[in-house]
Amino acid sequence: ERTAYLPPVPAAPRAEAPRADAPPQASGPGADYSPPTLGGNTLRAVDPAQARAEGRSPIIDPGPQPAILTAALGLLMAAAAAFGQYALLLPLIALQGLTAAGWFRLNGMWPARQGIALAFLGALAADAAVLAVGRPNGPGAIIGTLGAWVLLTLVLQLRSHADPDERMYGLMASVTSAALAIVCAGHLAADGKAVSVGAAAVAVAVFARALPLPTAPSVGVSLAAAAGAGVAVGGLTGMGAAGALLGLAAGVCALIGLRVAAYDYPSKFVHMTAGVALPLAAAAPAVYLIGRVVG
Repeated sequence: ERTAYLPPVPAAPRAEAPRADAPPQASGPGADYSPPTLGGNTLRAVDPAQARAEGRSPIIDPGPQPAILTAALGLLMAAAAAFGQYALLLPLIALQGLTAAGWFRLNGMWPARQGIALAFLGALAADAAVLAVGRPNGPGAIIGTLGAWVLLTLVLQLRSHADPDERMYGLMASVTSAALAIVCAGHLAADGKAVSVGAAAVAVAVFARALPLPTAPSVGVSLAAAAGAGVAVGGLTGMGAAGALLGLAAGVCALIGLRVAAYDYPSKFVHMTAGVALPLAAAAPAVYLIGRVVG
């Protein structure tokens, strides 16, 4: 009697027809993404795992539009740094906001208003701390703010009612976003000449990387352009030929940040936030440290 009636077997789900607005899928064993072009990359896949299974790369470089915005923001920071910390504050706050929002979307977490607001408030607190204690004590202010925000983020995540895996994932994304936004304050703690050289080098490197060239020559051209920008701006600011080292280091950090923003089929929103901000954010430690050495 207990086995006479079995539960009904659910019907297999129907395969959905492809939508008319779905992005075209590449086919064939050799299908892959082309390097950045002047028109940008239009080929996207919905599932990165499917793309890997088909032998295609999960990387889409941001392309020329984010590169132009990064170059504009970098040149604005380079010019503002010549007029002092308070002039640099406005483009720096824009950079920190883009960094906080872009990192959450890069990790597939959207909307994440509370996490973005928390990371952005941490960045503002770091800026205020650097301005309060001055440039010589800037690193201590940044590290102190970072430690306080990690503790605050941990407390807030412990109060969450989400699953343990989701809670840990949210904790790591929140801490990383806050850390990147706070580290951007390194531009505020660095010497104004170093900021001008580093920001200009990032602007030139990212713009050169977006040119339609093969990968290896594109990287070489970007780094050479960053070093050349360091020499040129270093000559204008009085840093001299030592600006080449700072420009080269900033260019390397910018390409690393650009690569991170290109991972795992990001959306256009990621390209216009993380793709714009991460090159400048990643260069902040190099601008401060090498600026202290060569300055």
